[in-house]
Amino acid sequence: MIRAETELHWILVTHPHHAHLAGQFADAWGNDQFVHPASYDDIRYAVYHHDDGWLKRDAAPSLTASGKPEAFTSALVGAYSAFEEIDLPAYLEIRRQATAEVAAVNPVAAVVVSMHTVNLLTEQADLESIRAEHRDAHAEFIRSQQTWQHQTMLKHGIEPATMQRGFEFLQCCDNLSPITCSGYNQPRVLRHRQPDVHGELHEIVCTPVSESIWQLSPWPFAEPRVSFTLPRRSLPKSAVKDTASFQEVFQATEPDLISLTLVAG
Repeated sequence: MIRAETELHWILVTHPHHAHLAGQFADAWGNDQFVHPASYDDIRYAVYHHDDGWLKRDAAPSLTASGKPEAFTSALVGAYSAFEEIDLPAYLEIRRQATAEVAAVNPVAAVVVSMHTVNLLTEQADLESIRAEHRDAHAEFIRSQQTWQHQTMLKHGIEPATMQRGFEFLQCCDNLSPITCSGYNQPRVLRHRQPDVHGELHEIVCTPVSESIWQLSPWPFAEPRVSFTLPRRSLPKSAVKDTASFQEVFQATEPDLISLTLVAG
């Protein structure tokens, strides 16, 4: 789940809906300056499905110890501090499922998802938050994912450079999605510099213009202005008293479709 809030409401977007938005960014990508990564169909599938491991948990969400919906927030954009406030073993299982479910359909895409998973659990994670009794499991999970990546690339004749480019593309689209989903209100450089048609790498800066409009510079999309729809739920805080009431209200609330717009800087 991705969480924002007003004084009276929790604003919630499921991980699969966030990933679908990232996939729409991948679909819109490409112009005279920026082109698609190699193996684009596989990479595109990875972007759309990289959070499928959250489907079950987001269907029956929980509350944190402080009584907030368990979720990723704007405060975590750029980092996965405390693993989104969930127990590490549960988090590892979600990430394992994310790779496994994509691998069952598209092993090449799953390598990119696995690389994303390892990055979330290493470079982006607050490793000091790992409890001592979970550190061995964390290390073994990283080793097993990296071994599987290597074996799968060998089996399918995949160049590591192609997967690295796909991984950086996924993370760029994935980074842009929670910025817009969570209402992040500060300028931010998107994850990973992106290559132009000449191979030169560029930082892409995302700057908020309003609550629903963000400006990107340089501009990576075909059209000078692109709009997307996103399903999200608005739950009254007064109705969320415990996990049972939260799940009841969440499941009874139909998502509203909101519009998000990106414009060229």
